[in-house]
Amino acid sequence: MMPSSNRKFQYPLAKPWLDSNSRKYLLQAYDSGWISSRGSFIDRFETGFASFVGTKYAVATSNGTTSLHLALTACGIKTGDEVIVPDFTFVAVANAVTYTGARPVFADVNRQYWGIDEEAICQRLTKRSKAVIVVHSYGHPVDIASIRKLCDEKGLYLIEDCAEAHGAEYKGRRVGSFGDISCFSFYGNKILTTGEGGMCLTNDLTLAERMRRLSNHGTDPGVHFWHTVVGFNYRMTNLQAALGYSQLRSLEARIEKYRQVGKWYTRRLQEAGLEPHPETNWAKCVFWMYTTLIKSINVGARVKLEKLLAQEGIETRPAFYPISKLPPYKAASVKNKVSEFLSNHGLSLPTYYQLNEDDIQRICDILLMSLQSI
Repeated sequence: MMPSSNRKFQYPLAKPWLDSNSRKYLLQAYDSGWISSRGSFIDRFETGFASFVGTKYAVATSNGTTSLHLALTACGIKTGDEVIVPDFTFVAVANAVTYTGARPVFADVNRQYWGIDEEAICQRLTKRSKAVIVVHSYGHPVDIASIRKLCDEKGLYLIEDCAEAHGAEYKGRRVGSFGDISCFSFYGNKILTTGEGGMCLTNDLTLAERMRRLSNHGTDPGVHFWHTVVGFNYRMTNLQAALGYSQLRSLEARIEKYRQVGKWYTRRLQEAGLEPHPETNWAKCVFWMYTTLIKSINVGARVKLEKLLAQEGIETRPAFYPISKLPPYKAASVKNKVSEFLSNHGLSLPTYYQLNEDDIQRICDILLMSLQSI
């Protein structure tokens, strides 16, 4: 997800913003001697982030993928079950389902906002369906109210994958507060980062206690070395939590800067006739990684475009492949037209806090000139 080579880009795809508070709190954790999975910053980060999103309970994890696996396991997902997931997203979503022994069922996404919708879910429902994972793709919320209602009616767990959408809002309410469990990633390219790390949020005390126990080897909280279930080591370290807690203080500013970067891109690219990153009138998109659709070129031309931009010091990335087209999941034999279209034409551009309007103008100018030469 971060730059994959040693090439020095003037404009990398992503770049963490580590302010003075990040160093301050990290050193506090270091000096305390609590550098592993115990320490005061873990509780402070969990409490603070749950409050920010609007949930009662939080369980910090080692990364976003383990948070998804932990959530699914806590919901009792097992071999023989089916979990409906969007086809157009990062592969970790399907992998986490596979870890449980269940089968990921790939649904198409909505053309307007690139995330799964109620109609797509209904098309994939069977008697084996036990849960739905929605992904707020590239920082834009899904239309989640109807999905929440559907899951309640069908007795399905709803898990929100908010890895790309810290602070995004659906009709004025933050994503991560709608699901039975919501999962976040704090990888290095996220708006709030702990390097590696993740978190599960919920309003259900039973699920919260189950996740906490499972994430700590299934340990009974009152008895040393007494393990009541087969658990995992999915804990976050105090050092990571200190970094995350420090960034909570500036998270609102981070979100607004990402939104400003997104608006700069949208204005310039719309003027040039490219389809911009979506933002519907009912959503607050955080433009985690600004992605435009270039409908005038095919996949081969896009590869040439990426190389031309790299030569100019601009790192880009193609949109996600549909998961159902990847070798481990090709047996699904589905055709999701919107997912394939977005994958074929999407291009992600540098998106991070330190960019200014002149930077965006330069990136767009080089992008448009490079397009003319293909």
